[in-house]
Amino acid sequence: MRSKSGVVALIPARGGSKGVPRKNIRQLAGKPLIAYAIQTALESELIERVVVSTEDQEIAEVACKWGAEVPFMRPSELAQDDSPEWLTWQHAIRSLNESPDQFTVEILVCVSPTSPLRSVEDVEACIRTLQESDADLVISTRTADRSPYYNMVAIDDNGYAKLAVEPSERFHRRQDAPQLFDITTVAYAARPDFILRANGIFDGKVKTVLVPSERAVDIDTELEFSFAEYLLNNSGSK
Repeated sequence: MRSKSGVVALIPARGGSKGVPRKNIRQLAGKPLIAYAIQTALESELIERVVVSTEDQEIAEVACKWGAEVPFMRPSELAQDDSPEWLTWQHAIRSLNESPDQFTVEILVCVSPTSPLRSVEDVEACIRTLQESDADLVISTRTADRSPYYNMVAIDDNGYAKLAVEPSERFHRRQDAPQLFDITTVAYAARPDFILRANGIFDGKVKTVLVPSERAVDIDTELEFSFAEYLLNNSGSK
């Protein structure tokens, strides 16, 4: 019996991915990519329901096979290349809150299929950070490899390179530059009322959870897919 926590893991999985066609149900180290997100969410004692949002019937069937719910289908207009995922979150909350069972979403945690190396602890850290703070949303991050203050450039209209962000003082060593972090797709935990009233992540109070880089691989290209498969095949953990 799963706890009546009101915490819903939402796994957004549209069928029209371009970088890696049909990636959400493509076999990765022996199972569909989406299965990793589903299994991780199901392992968490903090999560009451694991829901997949998709417009694609084949993805829905695979998701159900691996133990997720598909209580509604995503409208096709929310599954286009340029569809903001924020609107998918809003649609999921409204669909669940308006369902016949009158289920109330207390926390929505987005667990994207594209980060198959995440751990249960990473997801639960985002949930707990939200529960224990006044934040509207918690994002997962990793230490950034590059810095706009130090080793990232922009190209001007004349074709010349300059630092992407001009600091007030010059940094000659990476260690002296401000510490920056990349947002990952490992997990986002948010309060439903904030999602429904806001237009994006940074409209509210945002806290972060730091995730090791090896668990924050985000698959958007064939190279990233191959890299994730290599890590999974050599980790012995999946």
